[in-house]
Amino acid sequence: MARVRVAVEGMTCERYEASVSAARREARAAAVEADFRHGRASADFDGDPTALAEAVGRAGYTPAETASGVAAASEGGYDLAIIGSGGAAFAAAIRAANLGGRVVVIERGTVGGTCVNVGCVPSKALLAGADAFHTAASHPFAGLPTTAGRPDLAALVAQKDELVTRLRATKYVEVAAAYGFEILHGEARFADPDTLEVDGRTLSAGAYLIATGAEPKAPDVAGLAEVGYLTSATAMELTEAPARVVTIGGGFVGMEQSQLLARLGTQVTVVGRLAPRAEPELAAWIALVFADEGITVLPHRAVAVERDGADTVVVTADGTRLAADAVLVAAGRSPRVAALDLDAAGVKVDDRGFVVVDDELRTANPRVFAAGDVAGAHQYVYVAAAQGALAAENALTDAHRRMDYTGLPSVVFTDPALASAGMTEAEARVAGHDVASRVLELKDVPRALANRDTRGAIKLVADAATGKVLGVHAVAEGAGEVILAGVYAVKFGLTVDDLASTWAPYLTMSEGLKLVAQSFTGDVKKLSCCAP
Repeated sequence: MARVRVAVEGMTCERYEASVSAARREARAAAVEADFRHGRASADFDGDPTALAEAVGRAGYTPAETASGVAAASEGGYDLAIIGSGGAAFAAAIRAANLGGRVVVIERGTVGGTCVNVGCVPSKALLAGADAFHTAASHPFAGLPTTAGRPDLAALVAQKDELVTRLRATKYVEVAAAYGFEILHGEARFADPDTLEVDGRTLSAGAYLIATGAEPKAPDVAGLAEVGYLTSATAMELTEAPARVVTIGGGFVGMEQSQLLARLGTQVTVVGRLAPRAEPELAAWIALVFADEGITVLPHRAVAVERDGADTVVVTADGTRLAADAVLVAAGRSPRVAALDLDAAGVKVDDRGFVVVDDELRTANPRVFAAGDVAGAHQYVYVAAAQGALAAENALTDAHRRMDYTGLPSVVFTDPALASAGMTEAEARVAGHDVASRVLELKDVPRALANRDTRGAIKLVADAATGKVLGVHAVAEGAGEVILAGVYAVKFGLTVDDLASTWAPYLTMSEGLKLVAQSFTGDVKKLSCCAP
């Protein structure tokens, strides 16, 4: 028996819901539900979906689109059971609910997943505060006082916690209520390929989605576990900044958290390569910014962590010994799969433990899908959300949709920010392109001059033969805003000439993208301020 959804025009209150439900029962449908707030009704029905639409019409309402899901509700009554409650899980639940599916979201801990609780939202809230404090103490404008007093980290963290609590309620708990899907609290594990157990309760569904996310990974460094360390999550709970911190890892989490702590008065040393995935010209700019702010970067591997009296000592591969009050680990993430008993479900994982999925986000078990960080690649919340929605659609309608990552952006919220869309120059060459690229320093961007902050550059990567834009990369204030134009350029196949001849508002950082495109054919230093 398939789940069938009909959009209904004219339902304006609960009384109309009852009328529509009665009409659908007349057509001998089971498990009838109607929702006047969203203008839809659904039912389990073994027959021609148009019969349900006709029954709705006889009740005096206007049936619109009719959609039939191929995933039958199981004896447990659910079309889709989702393990986890973060970005991927909620996007999947919303899409499934809009398709008329019965959905349950299973969460063993706090609703909301990484992003709202210990990831994007809290980290960016704290970074914004640290940036404001740093600007107050060191802005470059003549005649204006630069005083900031002492930071109160406890107050900043409390403000962050209030925001997290509010968004968890409005963007997760209340959203679940609005769409009418259930949140079941408990630990889920697969009993067999077709069944879940949640704290001893058996639960079955037409399809399953693993969306349990990932968590900070501790590197294999001697003594680290015994001495102890901070993670990206626990560091954001500190109410007093440590005097000295050694950060193991120079990726996006390590960069953001290191600059955050440094701006609040901590002496920070980063152990590892800084911005390892960035274009080298832009990684060099981040290194200069960190050096100017007193952050030491040692491009070596940490090999041991020891206790020396009150100090924690990090030992690097070249023998350097770094004394600290705390060690911050920012060396990647591990999937949360240990409790799921994936073997019982016939779900495969890769050599790092991430769930293996195909282009449709289906696992080795055709009834089980995976989305978000637990599936390994592109660990951004907006990717998780897109994957979750796509997986739900494939699970309920057998749509065979595939993810398209063309122009995928990334943003590191340092100050200035580091942002990217599309391929790096090295990636483009590996892909077989004859590459042409240009780098424009911010000293040639009028907005940066007006801001008195010319730290950074914009790089454009293009195919030399066609001029097609392959990648856009930037270190700049507001680079995360600028990069959206880069996403459009890459995704929709714009050329360098397209960017060079497209309108760009003067005295914005986004004008830099037009200028770097113009630099392919001329010297932008010889242009007047607002030359076309």
